Amino acid sequence: MEYKQPKDIKINGTKLDVILDNHELWLNDEGGERANLVGVNLGYANLEGVNLRYANLERANLESANLEDANLGHANLKGANLYSANLKGANLEWPSLKRANLEYANLENANLEYANLESANLESANLEWANLECANLEHASLKSANLKRAYLEYANLENANLGHANLEDANLEWVNLENAYLEYANLENANLKHANLGHANLEDANLKLANLENANLKHANLYNANLVGAYLKGADLKGAIK
Repeated sequence: MEYKQPKDIKINGTKLDVILDNHELWLNDEGGERANLVGVNLGYANLEGVNLRYANLERANLESANLEDANLGHANLKGANLYSANLKGANLEWPSLKRANLEYANLENANLEYANLESANLESANLEWANLECANLEHASLKSANLKRAYLEYANLENANLGHANLEDANLEWVNLENAYLEYANLENANLKHANLGHANLEDANLKLANLENANLKHANLYNANLVGAYLKGADLKGAIK
């Protein structure tokens, strides 16, 4: 794929590389100014390794952009389009990604600690080895997403859609999955210790060898779920459908 270089992209008459340089100065208290990229078109841009901490990218178009190893900590990406973007190894700590589109995005090894992904679209996204500790994914769609070996401790996934998602070997300790949709999800060998799965739909889910110690499964739908070898000590299954 041929990416557009920052020096070849103009935003309101100013080259993007100049905007990035000024943003770096602003971050270092050396003058410059905060990058204001609200609603701009950065589709297919090569932004590998750029520092856009605290940048305003609300509703920006970053479709298929290369943001590998970029620093987007605390950035405003509310409603941004990151469809098929490459965010491998990127730092997305504490950003706002509310209602952002990350369908088919590559977030392998990305740091999304404390990220706000409420109502975000992460369908078919690659989040293998991603860090989502304490992230807010309420009402997010992660249908068919790859979360293998992802770290989701204390994350909020209430009412999230994880149908057909791959969560094999993922760490979901203390996660909130109340009312979440997990039909056909793969949770083999996942750590769900102390997880809240109250009223969750786990029909046809694979929970083989999963650790559900002290998990809340009250009124959860476990119809046809595979629980072979699962550890259920202290789990609350009151009212669960089996």
